[in-house]
Amino acid sequence: MDTLLLAAIAPKSPFDDAINAWFDPIATFFGGIIFFPITLGPISFPFVVLWLVAAALIFSVYFGFIQFRGFKVSLEVIRGKYSSKDDPGEITHFQALASALSGTVGLGNIAGVGVAIALGGPGATFWMIIAGLLGMCTKFVECTLGVKYREIDEDGVVYGGPFKYLPIAFRKFTRPVATLLTGIFAVSILVFGVVGGGMFQANQTFAQVRTATGGAEGFLGGAWASLMFGIIFAVLVGLVILGGIRSIAHVTDKLVPAMGIFYVISCLLVLGINFPQIPTAFGEIITGAFNPQGIAGGIVGVMIIGFQRSAFSNEAGIGSAPIAHSAVKTRRPISEGFVALLEPFVDTVIVCTMTALTIIVANQPSYTEDLGAGEIGGVALASDAFSTVASWYPVLLAIAVALFAFSTLITWAYYGERAWAYLFGKSKGAITVFRVLVCLFVVIGCVASFSKIVEFADAALFLCAFINILGLYMLMPVVKKEMKKYLADRKAGTLTDPDTKDAVPVEELV
Repeated sequence: MDTLLLAAIAPKSPFDDAINAWFDPIATFFGGIIFFPITLGPISFPFVVLWLVAAALIFSVYFGFIQFRGFKVSLEVIRGKYSSKDDPGEITHFQALASALSGTVGLGNIAGVGVAIALGGPGATFWMIIAGLLGMCTKFVECTLGVKYREIDEDGVVYGGPFKYLPIAFRKFTRPVATLLTGIFAVSILVFGVVGGGMFQANQTFAQVRTATGGAEGFLGGAWASLMFGIIFAVLVGLVILGGIRSIAHVTDKLVPAMGIFYVISCLLVLGINFPQIPTAFGEIITGAFNPQGIAGGIVGVMIIGFQRSAFSNEAGIGSAPIAHSAVKTRRPISEGFVALLEPFVDTVIVCTMTALTIIVANQPSYTEDLGAGEIGGVALASDAFSTVASWYPVLLAIAVALFAFSTLITWAYYGERAWAYLFGKSKGAITVFRVLVCLFVVIGCVASFSKIVEFADAALFLCAFINILGLYMLMPVVKKEMKKYLADRKAGTLTDPDTKDAVPVEELV
């Protein structure tokens, strides 16, 4: 999910200029704080990127690079090897992973990679992969905690994620401070869920479908097309989100794998057509990572570009994914940590790398002429690469992007819903109000883009990273204790023993 680099391509309505002019100073001020720049020579990058990457490195070292040591365990858990039908929760391990992936795998994996290569050259891909591998451990930590401190009501509905573990983490502060920090986190998730995850994704979906059907000359080029499309799209969204996480999971566990397979096959077609260039592409990625040519800032510059795109793509440390993972059926919270670490691997290491290789081996003019300049839109680089398969193939890419946006929208609607429940209560009436609100913003999103509001929502999302990672630091000893016990039980063959527990008393955290 990478709304920052896509806001410029959204179609504008007559209302946009007035709304953006009014909201511009607010978005600029707030964004200037959250995305406070750090300058190293000719390179400037947001401090939040350093905050996210540093946390991923610290967690990786602290947990002994569990993302590599525990990869086999992750695959065993997601296959259901240690699961039982009687485990508490709402969805399976696979459905939890698919739901979380639907919120991250999307436009950022296509446009984000294109921008990274345009700005930093092929070498940026290498550092994206490194950041993705480190981010696997961040997801391991936050999603374990999301399950551990969850609550399940009498109807079996799960309430988990940062809204539950942050108050525990911040008990070392005063109660008002803990409440304030968790409240700010919830408001930020809510704002992004409605605007960035709802309005903007709907806007991008309409833009992509409109382009794929002939643009201004097509049947969606009329004055009322955006409104009618928005209403229909809102109905489709409503049919999914009104059923809660179980309904969302049933859609995403089919849609995400299907989209992923289609996209990977599309990339493989381009790679197959340009097979002789693959070794050269890998060579350019490695060489460009350590000896970039004509890239501002040299090796540091290309490294920062790769890290930034990775952080904005897989959202490790933001605190969003634990909301989806907390609904999993399990008696062992750490088991979902092992599942969650697969998320950045799929999102960044596989999907982003496939996009990068596709762009490089296709070697289209849009890539070669603007390399290092960053003047080409990210989606255009990928679209031009897919056109080497067939002239009409970019149309399929546009449809895939629309589906990516849809899956992201329904997942972020759920994230926003959990934040809404934290702030306004868990009653059915309160939840229904929020779901109707999301559908309303879907319609608004198709009619108008309001780019400054989207920029404000982006800043709100990354504000979550500062609060969430601070909480993760405070609770990481708890996760380590559970990890050691889980691995010991696995070795002893007692993971399926219902009497085996790895909970840590809350008193130990205070």
